[in-house]
Amino acid sequence: MARINNKTFYISAIKQHGYSAKGVNWISQETQELRFDILLELLPDDLSAFSVGDAGCGFGDLYTYMKKHLKIPKEYLGVDTLHEMCLISKEKTACSVLVADICKDELPTKDYYLCSGALNILTPFETFQFISNCYKSSKHGFIFNALYGDKQSETYNYITKEKIEKIAQELNVKRVLLRDDYLENDITVGFYR
Repeated sequence: MARINNKTFYISAIKQHGYSAKGVNWISQETQELRFDILLELLPDDLSAFSVGDAGCGFGDLYTYMKKHLKIPKEYLGVDTLHEMCLISKEKTACSVLVADICKDELPTKDYYLCSGALNILTPFETFQFISNCYKSSKHGFIFNALYGDKQSETYNYITKEKIEKIAQELNVKRVLLRDDYLENDITVGFYR
């Protein structure tokens, strides 16, 4: 069972802030883009030969940011559980967008899966399911960010390096890269095959 209702969490933010970074519960557009920068640093410099799945794509902001910074993949697929988000993302990106429960549904295979922010309100069990599904559906790796630390919250999901390492062991991840030097209480992780 989810810690909080995913749909209510995002729909109420959209009503309050519109189709903006705050509308998907980011503190600001600057912190959203900083997280995007770190994700992109953990990908190959040239993405033109690779397919990318954006797990929890929201409004498609990551793809828009990739285009702006000329890190355009050969193929982009947005994936989100909320139908409303998928409609907006499809319109905004003009790319394929799939409505799916990333914790449970089979995902199309892509070279890389990325995730920015979608793990923040999941339970630890759902976090494992989400990471596992994205990693298993990637040919080269899964790169994601999450709230970092050993904090307890009724709303947010924090993860420690120990938990990340345990998940990596369970999934037989070949190589793990960690970045926790860009925002307080935030970590970006690369699970590579």
